[in-house]
Amino acid sequence: MRRIIVTLLYISIVCAMPLGVTRAQARADNPSETLIRNATVLTITHGTLANTDVLIRNGKIAGVGKGLTAGANARIIDGAGKFVMPGIIDCHSHSMLDTINEGTLAVTSMVRTSDVLNPTDIDLYRELAGGVTTLNLLHGSANPIGGLNTVVKIKFGRPASEFIFPGAMPGIKFALGENVKRSSNTNLPGATRRYPSTRMGVEETIRDAFTRARDYKKTWDEYKSAVAKGNKNLMPPRRDLQLEPLVEILEGKRYVHAHCYIASEILMLISLADEFGFKIKTFQHVLEGYKVAKEIAAHGAGASTFADSWAYKIEAYDAIPYNMAILTRAGVVVSVNSDSDERARRLNIEAAKAMHWGDLTEEQALKLITLNPAIQLGIQDRVGSIEVGKDADLAIWNAHPFSVYARVDTTIIDGDVFFDRQQDLSRRADLTKERAALEQADPNRPAARGTAPQAPGRRRPSGHEDDDIWEGERP
Repeated sequence: MRRIIVTLLYISIVCAMPLGVTRAQARADNPSETLIRNATVLTITHGTLANTDVLIRNGKIAGVGKGLTAGANARIIDGAGKFVMPGIIDCHSHSMLDTINEGTLAVTSMVRTSDVLNPTDIDLYRELAGGVTTLNLLHGSANPIGGLNTVVKIKFGRPASEFIFPGAMPGIKFALGENVKRSSNTNLPGATRRYPSTRMGVEETIRDAFTRARDYKKTWDEYKSAVAKGNKNLMPPRRDLQLEPLVEILEGKRYVHAHCYIASEILMLISLADEFGFKIKTFQHVLEGYKVAKEIAAHGAGASTFADSWAYKIEAYDAIPYNMAILTRAGVVVSVNSDSDERARRLNIEAAKAMHWGDLTEEQALKLITLNPAIQLGIQDRVGSIEVGKDADLAIWNAHPFSVYARVDTTIIDGDVFFDRQQDLSRRADLTKERAALEQADPNRPAARGTAPQAPGRRRPSGHEDDDIWEGERP
């Protein structure tokens, strides 16, 4: 019951809407036009514009300039003293996903993260409060070839189907190294260790899968060719859901996002991709990317990395704070990601570290969390910069987003407000009252506030703050 109460409270926070407001009414509260006046606009592609207006119409950016006007029913936002930037894009997230490692097989390209999205995940609201608007939801790193990704806009409070980013390039998660070979895992007595258990085996597993996918593609190509020539009596080949996503990779229709750390494995995967004629879209984490920056650039891959998260395992020992800067100067499209529901709320500060450590310019650092991850996800024509015609996905800050004192006042997606700080603050007293009423109505409420009821015969595991043991990806 306590979980139900908390869930109800989370849902009632959604979009700072009053209790009892329907989704249709919420959309009615978002007018077709919004005008942000006299703000400092961080366009990303056309510099920083002082005392500038941004006009939003029907979910798109309709104008950027001075002295813009809007209709009588438009929402007007006073941007004086505030900073407007594109919504932050996190290229490596596991929000909305309760369990993300289908680790039973080495190749699980048939599973889809889109099937298990949780739109009530409260971390989504907190990420909106940090100016994040788009996420790349990835499968975990337990497999050389993992499951299919999902790109979403954080439309918290709406059905999961409305989160899906329309037209985003489909992708898949690959992984290399310790998480895959599981060499540090204790093997249970009588249990057969899952192949592979070495870095060599990881490479062979991926090569074997693409060899099978190439043969599968050839079989289908021959069948389609025969049908096109008029042979209508052929039986089509048997579909293989494991191999179909790999065929899409070979055809350039699906991106590969590859978890990796050490330089030798990065080169290995580049060599394997070249062998089969496809490209790695992003190397994820890629903490030794600076060692092979030229090779990554020559392959045409991007790098989505951490600012300064390292030394948590052997693969991360050679990480340095200059990684993003070195990769950027080598010509690699670089982004900084969270891989964390908590870190996602402060990706603006993670990007700022690249200026401090790597002497990147302000524009280069801003691109790490806006345009660059958009390019890595194939959505740069829609988001990542403030330009006329692009989606109105914006974050309005009370100070420059690279200041540790800056906070988000408003987060807008497709022209609709999904986070408003003032409304959030004004409703906290009502939420407190509602929580008290819900707890009072619970016939099984705990005797003392803050003590959770225990299920019969079940004890809370020592060391866990919640009954659910996290089964997410280990970095």
